[in-house]
Amino acid sequence: MQENEEMLEMLNKTAEALRKNNMQAFVAQNCRQAVNLVKDLMAEGETISCGGSVSLAQSGVMDLMKSGAYNFLDRSKCETREETEEIYRKAFCCDTYLTSANAVTMNGELYNVDGNSNRVAAIAYGPKSVIFIVGCNKIVKDLDEAVARVKHTAAPKNTVRLELDTPCAKTGECISCKSGGDAGSGCKNEKRICCSYLVSGFQRHKDRYKVILVAQPLGY
Repeated sequence: MQENEEMLEMLNKTAEALRKNNMQAFVAQNCRQAVNLVKDLMAEGETISCGGSVSLAQSGVMDLMKSGAYNFLDRSKCETREETEEIYRKAFCCDTYLTSANAVTMNGELYNVDGNSNRVAAIAYGPKSVIFIVGCNKIVKDLDEAVARVKHTAAPKNTVRLELDTPCAKTGECISCKSGGDAGSGCKNEKRICCSYLVSGFQRHKDRYKVILVAQPLGY
């Protein structure tokens, strides 16, 4: 009970910090509440798209997106790289873009690292609204912890999931961890998924970002 109360306190403090950075922020007790919040934030018939995200699938938000209530630009249905690239570009004009974050700091910052860069590009600019579904496992103290989280957890686990032959897939951490490299340091492997880095702090466009913090672990 006490552990759950401490978690909710952490999520609420993080949500308040996000609001001070001109982002909408919500705390969901579970995935069902998170899905209902997403329903409230999107209108039926909207054009929507998403970045690659285990959190969307685990939370049930992906099922909502595929429900037929929305015009879903679904890259999973693409049969060629050219079709996928077309979806990436169309996503910039969608009403709502859904994704997770690699880390959210208790200072109210979002940290995202991308390989293809389509996800961080759409987060930064294009879609009218961006909804983030973020599990409690992704809350960190500050940007230093956010960088460490990607190098020790998010990147290695995602390369294994995607069956990519990278050093971190084999060792479980970025090769820069032992050398003390900065955020952008790492391997020179062609399959590397840490290519573009985005820190979202105070937002000029108020409430474009909608961050749903979920009181259970989601994704990597």
